[in-house]
Amino acid sequence: MGIRSTQDALTIARELDLDLVEVAPLAVPPVCRIMDYGKFRYEEAQKAKESRKKTTQVTIKEVKFRPKIGKGDFDTKVRHMREFLEEGHKVKVTLQFRGREVAHPELGSRILDSALEQLGPLARVETQARLEGRNMTMVLVPDKRSGKKATATDEPHPAAEAAPVGETGQHGGQ
Repeated sequence: MGIRSTQDALTIARELDLDLVEVAPLAVPPVCRIMDYGKFRYEEAQKAKESRKKTTQVTIKEVKFRPKIGKGDFDTKVRHMREFLEEGHKVKVTLQFRGREVAHPELGSRILDSALEQLGPLARVETQARLEGRNMTMVLVPDKRSGKKATATDEPHPAAEAAPVGETGQHGGQ
């Protein structure tokens, strides 16, 4: 509509039953647009909602182990870790020590290493295992390079048989 005075622009907007919206206040002269402001805000909200749908929320799932974990429980927890990684979540692996168990962190390291070995190319270590008080934690992220290949050739059984969990001499006696 060209350059108009503010009063003329307001009159035109009222005649059309629309709003006069300042689009670029820093321009010389300021740029305004005649539009339905309520409809504009609604459409902007819909665009923002649509863009939020397309983003993926990466959450951190936590799996807790104990040094004296049994083979069946270990396999179940590793299977859950595999599912979380395939869904694209980060996995925080926590190994909790009680009492005098904290004097043997190598047992915890062995369990975390065997879990990592079973997950194979599906997981990549983001934060190495470290002892913090009575907990040993490690963070795993899905490996983007082999994520699709690992789901297609999912073979947990041979790796499960080779896991050194039974070598700790710690099952039973719980």
